[in-house]
Amino acid sequence: MHSYTKSQRQKAVALARFLSKRYPDVRHQAESLFRILIRTIISQQNRDEMTDISFKKLFSRFKTPEDFADADVRSIASLIKPSGLYAQKARAIKDTCIQLISSFDGKVPKTREELMSLKGVGGKTADIVMAYGYGQDVIACDTHVIWVANALGIVNSAKPEEVRSALMDIVPKKERRMLNIRTVEFGKNICIKSRPKCNLCSLRRVCDYYKNVVLPSGRLSNVLSDKDY
Repeated sequence: MHSYTKSQRQKAVALARFLSKRYPDVRHQAESLFRILIRTIISQQNRDEMTDISFKKLFSRFKTPEDFADADVRSIASLIKPSGLYAQKARAIKDTCIQLISSFDGKVPKTREELMSLKGVGGKTADIVMAYGYGQDVIACDTHVIWVANALGIVNSAKPEEVRSALMDIVPKKERRMLNIRTVEFGKNICIKSRPKCNLCSLRRVCDYYKNVVLPSGRLSNVLSDKDY
C-alpha cells in the first residue's frame, strides 16, 4: 500500500460522499453476468446510446457463448457497427466466448486475473463485471474516473491501473462499487472534461483544477449559486 497525504484522503472521502448524495438512485442496468461482459466490451470508446443500440441488435441474434463462438465474426461486426471499432470488438467478443467455453465451462470467471485472461477484457471491463455482476467492492476506472480523480488532486496519473490502485487504497470500501457509475454521471453532466461546470459543484472548494485553472483564468462555465447544483 502506498502512502497518501491527508489532503488526498480527505478529497477521496469528499468525492465519495458527494456522489452518494447527488446520485443516490443511479444503478447499473440489471443483466446476467454474460450480458454485462459483452455489453462492456461493446461500450469501449463508445457513447451509451450507441452501446444500447448495438447490444440490443446483437442479442436479438445471438444469446449464449456458444452462439457467439460459432458465429461468423463478420456477422457480429455488422450488428455492432454503431458502436465504432466494430471489427476489433467483434473479434474480441468471439475470441472471449471461445475462451469462456474452453477454459471456464461457458461461465464468466469471478476473479480479476481470470477475467483479464480473456482476449477482449482489460482492467476496466474486468472491474465492471466484478462490481456490477458479482457485487464486489472494486472500482472500475474509466476516462471519467481518471479525469475527476486528477482534477480534484486525489491522484496525479493518467494511467488507469495507477489511478485504480490509489482509489482502491483510499476510497472507503462501502463507496467503491458505485464510484464508477456515479462518476460517469457526474462526468457527463457537471465535471465535463472539455467544459466543467465548476460553479454547479460544491467540490470546487477542494478541487485543484478549479483552484489552479478556472480561478486564474477568470472564466467560469456557469454563474450559479451553490443551491442550484
